[in-house]
Amino acid sequence: MSDRGGPPPRRAGGTPGPGSSSRPNILWICADDYAPYVSGTYGNPLARTPNLDRLAAGGIRFDRAYCTCPLSTPSRMSFLTGRYPRSVGVTLTPTPLPPDEVTIGRLLGTAGYETLALGKTHYYEPLAREFERCVDLLEHGAWLAARPPEPAPPTAEVLGPWRPFRDPARVWLNADGLPYAPDADMPDTFFAELARRFLGSASPRSRPFFLWVGFYVTHAPFRFPIEFAGRFDPSAFRPPAVSPAEEAAAPPVFLSLTDDDRRGIAASYYTSVEYLDRNVGLILDALDRSGHAEDTLVVFNSDHGYLLGQHGRFEKHCCFEEAVRTALIVRCPWLIDPGRSTDALVELIDLVPTLLDFAGAGGPGDVQGRSLVPLLAGLADRHRDHVIAEYADNAEAMVRTDRWKLIYSAGNRVRRDGYALSSGWPGRSVRLFDLRNDPAELVDLSGRADHARILDDLLSRLVAHVQATSRESEAIEGPCDPHALLEHHLPPFERRR
Repeated sequence: MSDRGGPPPRRAGGTPGPGSSSRPNILWICADDYAPYVSGTYGNPLARTPNLDRLAAGGIRFDRAYCTCPLSTPSRMSFLTGRYPRSVGVTLTPTPLPPDEVTIGRLLGTAGYETLALGKTHYYEPLAREFERCVDLLEHGAWLAARPPEPAPPTAEVLGPWRPFRDPARVWLNADGLPYAPDADMPDTFFAELARRFLGSASPRSRPFFLWVGFYVTHAPFRFPIEFAGRFDPSAFRPPAVSPAEEAAAPPVFLSLTDDDRRGIAASYYTSVEYLDRNVGLILDALDRSGHAEDTLVVFNSDHGYLLGQHGRFEKHCCFEEAVRTALIVRCPWLIDPGRSTDALVELIDLVPTLLDFAGAGGPGDVQGRSLVPLLAGLADRHRDHVIAEYADNAEAMVRTDRWKLIYSAGNRVRRDGYALSSGWPGRSVRLFDLRNDPAELVDLSGRADHARILDDLLSRLVAHVQATSRESEAIEGPCDPHALLEHHLPPFERRR
C-alpha cells in the first residue's frame, strides 16, 4: 500500500466522498472468463460494448493488466486478498478460501463501509464474515421458485445442462448459439437489478458503501437470454490461423471442432459479451441517477482472459497472452482525467491495496499487491518491471517484462483439468517469446544461443518469485538447482481445513 499516510489527493475541484473527503463509495464489477480484446475500448469494432466503452472514456483503461492464475477460483481468491494463489493456498478450482485469509470485503467492513456482494465470488462455501450480505445463485433460485416463470417463446430451443468433456466440445462451447432463458429469469439480470435497487435506495446512508457485483457471464456455455439470440452472424467471424505445430500442441478435446463450429462459438461468446455489457450499463445508469457517480470509485475487471481459437485452443488453463491478460478499467472522477489508457504492467492483486488507500484504511502486512494510486493520479507511468502468473494444474508459470516472456512448465505432473496432451508425464518445457516483434507468441526463441542471457534473467525472476511467495510448509532447505525449485513449487499447493 501507499505510504502517504492517508487517501489519495484530489484534483482541484474534486468532489468529496459521502460524509468525508477521504471515504468514497466503491463499486467493483467483475466478469467471468472475459477477454478484453472483445470490446470496443480495447480496439475490437465487431464487439458491442457501449457501456464498457463509456466507462473507459470516463476513466483509465489498463492495457497490460494480468491475473495471477488463468483459472477462476485461484485468481479471485488472489485478487480479493491481494495475495498470490500459492500464498493463499488456493491453486485449484474446488478449494475454498482458508478461514484465516481476509478479503477486501471484510477489510472495508472493518473500516466502516457498508458491504454487499451480489453474484459470483467463488468462495466455495458461505462466508458471511467477508460481507454484511451476500446474494448468489441460491437466492436467485429461491426467487425464481417464488414467482411464475417467464414464458419462453414456443419455438425457442435453449441450452441444456453444461457437461464439459462429457458432451462434444461444440456442444459445451455452444457452437449452435443457443440461449439459456428469458431475460427476466437470468441470474445476471437478477444481480444487476438488485444492484440497481441498492444504488437507487432513497434511504440516506450513514456509511460509504462497497458494492461487489460478480457476473457469471462470459463463462462457457456463454449463457445469454432468449431475447439476445441471433444477434451475431457466425459467418462474420474468421477463426484464427493455427500452424501445424500449434495444432499438434493443442489439447485433443478441441481437435474435433470444424471452422463452422469455431465461428459459432465466437458468435455465442460475443453475444454473451453484449449481454454482460447491457448489465454493466444498467448498473452505471443507476449509479448516475443516484447522485453518487461523482463520489464513487468504479472498478471493472475480468478474473482472467479467454482464448477463442488462438493456438488451437479455447477456454484458459494456459499462460498465453489471451488467457492471462485481463480487462481492467477504473473510473475515479475526482482523481483520474477521463479517457486515459496505460500500458504499465500491473497485476490484479494490486487492487486490494489500491482500494484500501482510497478508503484510508490499513490492511494486513502480508498483502503482496502494490497500490495503483500513483498511476491513477498521473504521478507515475510505470508500475512493475515484470508480471507473473501461475497455473498449478500444469505446473506452469509465466513471467513477462515489457518485451520478453518466458513460459515454463515443470512437466512433473499429469494435469487433471481435461486438457492434457497424453496420459504420461509431459516433460519440462521452456519457451521464450519476443512480444514486441511476435505479439501472437508464435516463435519460440528459447533455443537460440544469442537469447541465453535473456532466458536466464527471466528464469531467475521466476525462481525468486516462487521462493518469496512460498509458505513455510513449502520451503526447501539449503541450496537447490533452479529447475528443482520450480518443479517443487509449481504443482498445486492447497491449504485446506
